[in-house]
Amino acid sequence: MRKLTAFSCLLLAALGGGVTARLLTAVPGEAPIAQSPGGEFAGSAADAAIAPAEAALPAQVGSPVPSLAPMLEKVTPAVVNIYTKQVVRVRNPMAEFFGGGRFPQERVQQSLGSGVIVDATRGLILTNNHVVEGADAVSVTLSDGRTFEAQPVGSDADTDIAVIRITAPNLTALPLADTNSLRVGDFVVAVGNPFGLGQTVTSGIVSAVGRSGLTGFGYQNFIQTDASINPGNSGGALVNLNGQLIGINAASFNPQGSAAGNIGLGFAIPANLAKEIMRQLMAYGEVRRGSLGLDSIDITPATAQQLKLANVRGALVNRVYNTSPAAAAGIRPGDVITQVNGQRIDSAEGLHNLEGLLPVGLPVTLQLLRDGKAQTVQATLKAQAREIDGAQIDPRLTGASFSELPERYRSEGLRGVVVSKIARGSRAMQNELAPGDLVLAINRRGIEDMNAFRAQLGQPPQRLILLLQRGSARGELEMR
Repeated sequence: MRKLTAFSCLLLAALGGGVTARLLTAVPGEAPIAQSPGGEFAGSAADAAIAPAEAALPAQVGSPVPSLAPMLEKVTPAVVNIYTKQVVRVRNPMAEFFGGGRFPQERVQQSLGSGVIVDATRGLILTNNHVVEGADAVSVTLSDGRTFEAQPVGSDADTDIAVIRITAPNLTALPLADTNSLRVGDFVVAVGNPFGLGQTVTSGIVSAVGRSGLTGFGYQNFIQTDASINPGNSGGALVNLNGQLIGINAASFNPQGSAAGNIGLGFAIPANLAKEIMRQLMAYGEVRRGSLGLDSIDITPATAQQLKLANVRGALVNRVYNTSPAAAAGIRPGDVITQVNGQRIDSAEGLHNLEGLLPVGLPVTLQLLRDGKAQTVQATLKAQAREIDGAQIDPRLTGASFSELPERYRSEGLRGVVVSKIARGSRAMQNELAPGDLVLAINRRGIEDMNAFRAQLGQPPQRLILLLQRGSARGELEMR
């Protein structure tokens, strides 16, 4: 069975302990760094261009043997090891069966991962959301052995990006490359903390760009690499041979699972995407995603033949919602969106990924094909529905986030709210609530919207039974 493995190694220390590992692999990169600049995080898309292929091996001048060592000596101080602790409560079914163990037992769950310093002055570190998600304590160990407690700045589960901060002198930060100029075949180097062994370097090339289709990620535009990625590398650096950060290692893929080892399929989150997520987290404390208010599908061979779209790549619009930005821009079902702000769109998922990262309230330019003729329109994106944290409403919903029902469901006559996120290992996940579930009723009373959802949950303590729609199936789920 094919499996995407999460990169953190989880060491479960409790009654009897033991070690379990979850792998979520990441992608390698190419590397040198910039020493502790001031202000914004080191490097920018403007001053960081990826080197041409001729500079692929910038060995020390005059050295008889080509070596990446000079570059790595500047890069590795910016890559850190991250250790987290989380107190979890677990049930003991055997003790409960014999009349004891009514109260869940507490265990300390530890995990490890990697991170990259991108602002030496402010001590800002980029890593994966899944590395620090749910942690009660986070510590960072530098390459020189110093260890510091880290504070969360913000995180975004949909892109698996998190920002943490440490207060420490003499830090080194990596400059960020402009990943829009990244090409298949560019040499890359991955730096991370596999299996908790400490800093490890592997190398390879960019195998593909713009990869999507991996499970567990809301927005996907991965760099694929064949550099070896192993458990513990999550959040580590993928750098080019100039020592610039091109990606945050996030995932690896193996059809046989993690036990079969690395097979050269690693994935990293592009630096441009990570930079934008970080900017929004720093500015707003959240990621504000835009929406065009349309649905789209891929152009299949059958669709291409039926609609005479031979050799056309893009996202085929199959629904436009009333009062949406797309409707105001004059976009119609049957239009093919081929570019957004000059970026090529190859699929419906590509449009979805880009749409969720475009600025809210600013005009965007879309290139369309309508009846075989090219057209250009402008649309101003609206903000997607805000989320609320289930823990703020009822402790039995801890770990779940909810948002208003998308327009496409309301147009079908449905009413309620949608589960937008579920934190790994949370109480909501243990109760088997899942992202994408539609909550239609609470304790057999229908709910119209988020306000009704809040009001119904605000009633005196009682059993909490949710009527859910998951795909085409409906059923009740009791939250405990």
